[in-house]
Amino acid sequence: MNIQQAKDQIKHAIQIYLKKDEFGGYKIPLVRQRPIFMLGAPGIGKTAIMEQIAQELGVALVSYSMTHHTRQSALGLPYIEHKQYGGKDHVVSEYTMSEIIASVYDTMEESGKEEGILFLDEINCVSETLAPAMLQFLQYKVFGRHQVPDGWVVVTAGNPPEYNRSVREFDVVTMDRLKILEVEEDYGVWKNYASTKGIHGSILSYLDIKKDDFYVMETTVDGKSFVTARGWEDLSEAIRLYEEEELDVDLVVVGQYLRHDKTARGFSAYYQLYNKYKEDYRIQEILEGKASSDVRQKAREADGDERISLLSLLLESIQESIRYHQWTEHFLRDYIQVMKQVKIDCDLAKKDVDDLLESHIRQQRLAMEGEEKANSLSEQGRHGYQRILRALREVRRTCRKEEITRHQEAFSTMREDFDAMVGQMKAGAKTISDQLHHLFQFAEDVFGDGREVRMLVAELTANYYSAKFIATQGSADYYRHNKKLMFHEKQANILKEIDELEI
Repeated sequence: MNIQQAKDQIKHAIQIYLKKDEFGGYKIPLVRQRPIFMLGAPGIGKTAIMEQIAQELGVALVSYSMTHHTRQSALGLPYIEHKQYGGKDHVVSEYTMSEIIASVYDTMEESGKEEGILFLDEINCVSETLAPAMLQFLQYKVFGRHQVPDGWVVVTAGNPPEYNRSVREFDVVTMDRLKILEVEEDYGVWKNYASTKGIHGSILSYLDIKKDDFYVMETTVDGKSFVTARGWEDLSEAIRLYEEEELDVDLVVVGQYLRHDKTARGFSAYYQLYNKYKEDYRIQEILEGKASSDVRQKAREADGDERISLLSLLLESIQESIRYHQWTEHFLRDYIQVMKQVKIDCDLAKKDVDDLLESHIRQQRLAMEGEEKANSLSEQGRHGYQRILRALREVRRTCRKEEITRHQEAFSTMREDFDAMVGQMKAGAKTISDQLHHLFQFAEDVFGDGREVRMLVAELTANYYSAKFIATQGSADYYRHNKKLMFHEKQANILKEIDELEI
């Protein structure tokens, strides 16, 4: 299965494991909640989907790589305890709480979340001394004498033997107590994630052209050569920051993330070409409806790879704007709830204005920190909290500067700031809608009704944020082409069925 299918399977398993009966007990007792074991090549996104699942379900996440643990850190340290049995004193060996189990309790205390996921990576690569304890844990969810708390689901991961010489095979008894998911790399699935995540356009367009370079694992005389999904995502983050600082992204930089010489050289050369296309085509002018006749003619004469690169540049620019717009909309919805509570406190007027605003700033900061400690805070969620904190601090700053002490006046200031932000968001949505129209106009003029326009529609549909933007704001151009695309797909399916009937 691919990583998206694995994510769905794990998410559904956690949902049923955490389902409670009418008395508040878990319908599936802890002993029957089989740990989930993902078996797949390194770097395909196993850890990333655990973070996504925790965020989507609103539960905590504690992650450990088992290769970093000794028997003592996993099980706890021994100490002597004096006990009485049958009226006689005895010296008994006990163990301190496992570092792993203690981390679960720490996360519960710090985040306030009672339910979560304990994710143990590389469990089939543990040391020889830890292996028996690991097998015991998978069977009984116990480290030493301390059990995983109720409400915590165990998810594990490991690599197949061909990727790691230290892999240990589990016996049948252990395997019979696990839910086993074998995961394979899949560029199509990763691309859907990557386009929503905002992976750099040069990477997506390069991989659209050279899909075989998405995941590479080779053994040569010089050792392992590899390219992973993790490598591409980390490279994307680096490229954006290098571009912000106006630093060169050369082969040396690329090679630090893509550990396969041929792929690193191929992408490094393409990245330079990608930036050349950005200059030659003047992307912003196209989105503003000001594309010159020279640019249009150049696009008409471009080969297939160059057309893909051009579309990627245009989509990257507009989807980045759409993504920010959607995050802003989400932030404003959350901010309304904060404003309602501020309004209630202002009506009660139990604190002076500065203390009142400071208390709400503190509440939001603590809420954000709690989710961070639970490892369940998404990038969008963090962005929302940070903008709420900035908005509240700006209101407090204005009140201090203008010496506003009346509660209703302070709230009016807050409302004015909110209305201004809503106005900016609406103006931004209008700009994006205009850019979408100009994008379709350019594509129709240059490419006609060819595959490039179909690719444009498909990419806008696959991206979560652009699909949501079009659903709420509308786009006559998109709907017109999408209707044609659906008709062609339906027609193709009918023809395929006819062929299969051998009429």
